[in-house]
Amino acid sequence: MTLSEAITALESRFPVLAKKEFRGETTLTVDAARIAEVCAFVKKDLGFDTLVNICAVDNLGSAPRFEVVYDLYSLADNRYLRLKALVPEEAPELPTVTGVWAAANWQERETYDLSGIRFTGHPDLRRILMWEGYPFHPLRKDFPLAGRPSETAEVAFTKVTPLEGGPFVTTPGPGGAKEHEPRSKQF
Repeated sequence: MTLSEAITALESRFPVLAKKEFRGETTLTVDAARIAEVCAFVKKDLGFDTLVNICAVDNLGSAPRFEVVYDLYSLADNRYLRLKALVPEEAPELPTVTGVWAAANWQERETYDLSGIRFTGHPDLRRILMWEGYPFHPLRKDFPLAGRPSETAEVAFTKVTPLEGGPFVTTPGPGGAKEHEPRSKQF
């Protein structure tokens, strides 16, 4: 099955809110409430057997604020497909797809932890990178680059921890990647 045949089959079965082609990649925006159903269909019937990535995009100032992006791959046919689900700021949640791909477990936890989007039905939705009780979601655009103070001294920093200018942040300017590689900085 070609990618265009798979897209046609998906469009005939589910409503597609938007379709975008860019640099040979196809992105379909589907109904957020039906994302698990759409993912089960594309895996079982269309052969997209690999979940490559789940991430969230914060469109601060737009409605809906968030997009959750699912990058899919078919090993048998060597083709990619990207699905998007639009998520409002007021109730940022989606159904889990852990029942479709086991790999979604940690990826949904990371998306929840860093962007604050909840996945209903997830078997173990808890923070994966930040500590339990951390009140913020650092990949949201309203999270300041200068960091925020923490009130949990026994767990983390008590002063503001800056995210910019650290040893793992590249610096802009002339030159190539070698000069901007964080490990090339002299401390």
